[in-house]
Amino acid sequence: MQRKKSQALMVVLLVPLILVVDQAIKIAVKTSMYLHESRRVTDWFYILFTENRGMAFGIELFDKLFLTSFRIVAVVALTWYIVRRIRRGVQWGFLVCLTLILAGAAGNIFDCLFYGMVFNDPVPPQVAHFVPWGTGYAPVMMGRVVDMFYFPLVEWDWPSWLPFWGGEHFIFFSPIFNFADACISCGCIAMILFYYKLIRE
Repeated sequence: MQRKKSQALMVVLLVPLILVVDQAIKIAVKTSMYLHESRRVTDWFYILFTENRGMAFGIELFDKLFLTSFRIVAVVALTWYIVRRIRRGVQWGFLVCLTLILAGAAGNIFDCLFYGMVFNDPVPPQVAHFVPWGTGYAPVMMGRVVDMFYFPLVEWDWPSWLPFWGGEHFIFFSPIFNFADACISCGCIAMILFYYKLIRE
């Protein structure tokens, strides 16, 4: 019983902590940088302010309303699954992975639900600021997700004689992501690496 209480407390504390860190970073970037502004940290790490209507890492595959609704359903289902696993007994590491995924998904849902309602949509080089509720750039559930972490680790130009990609510039790793995306990715990768058998069961 004590183990279950401790695990439940961990989830209750960790999810809000991740949400606060994620939102603090996003709001700081959104209110201090204009869209597509880039700030160099090192040669392989930049803060590059972008927004997307789609999934993690700026991927856009489905309708915005569908994506937001799917995220909400997924978070509700994952919350139910976590509660169930705690009641039946779950390994601490597996629970941390699930919690990272839950908190990351919730962080991006927050952007979709509320950012369009409380932020304006300025033209660069102006930066965004808070506006009265409901007077922002989009209705509820239609807000854009803020991304900012960019790691162009390696760059090169493909040889001109190469089919398809000849002469094109290649960047490894080009996706731009946020703290919530990182939590989701770390949770999923750790789960696959260390709890693959448990997932199959």
